[in-house]
Amino acid sequence: MKYIKDYATGTYEEKKSKFIGEIFPIKSEEEAQEHIAAIRKKYYDARHHCYAYVLGENYETVKQSDDGEPSQTAGMPILNVLKGAEIHDALIVVTRYFGGTLLGTGGLVRSYTNASKAAIEAAVVLSAVTGYKAVAEIPYTLVGKIKYYTETEGITEAEAEYGNNVKMTWYVPDDKLSAFQNQIQELSGGSITLAIDKHRWYNA
Repeated sequence: MKYIKDYATGTYEEKKSKFIGEIFPIKSEEEAQEHIAAIRKKYYDARHHCYAYVLGENYETVKQSDDGEPSQTAGMPILNVLKGAEIHDALIVVTRYFGGTLLGTGGLVRSYTNASKAAIEAAVVLSAVTGYKAVAEIPYTLVGKIKYYTETEGITEAEAEYGNNVKMTWYVPDDKLSAFQNQIQELSGGSITLAIDKHRWYNA
């Protein structure tokens, strides 16, 4: 699953009509509506503010609006871009300034699609990883070996606190937990105790 880190915007123009795509990370429908209201106020002189948003791991909440454009030419293309990019918990609003030339249904679908893609391309997209957070006290003599192992295996070191020993925290993907536990025990001769909890983190 993928998520948007922060607000981003991108534009697309066709036959002098300008389409401003804006994407927001959201946690609720109320938050989505607040962003939509703010955009209507910001671009008060624009003709259309079409949008789509998705919430939930399985897209439990899905909403889209053509905002006066012909049916299925704006909101649905925006929604299709969100789903096609596998993005969750996000809102895209595309504001249109009319350029004086009718674009037809095909032109509208293309324009709203491209403005939505431009917003996503400008955003930092994070991938959600489900796995485990592992914490352990490591003697200084083993830190180098363990760092080499985790870096080689693509296991993320989240933090390290230096004291009498080094308190290290890692993010371990599901499929690497067993091998990680075995390797830590092998390197330490069974002297290290790992505290392991289910965890989700996000990689850019």
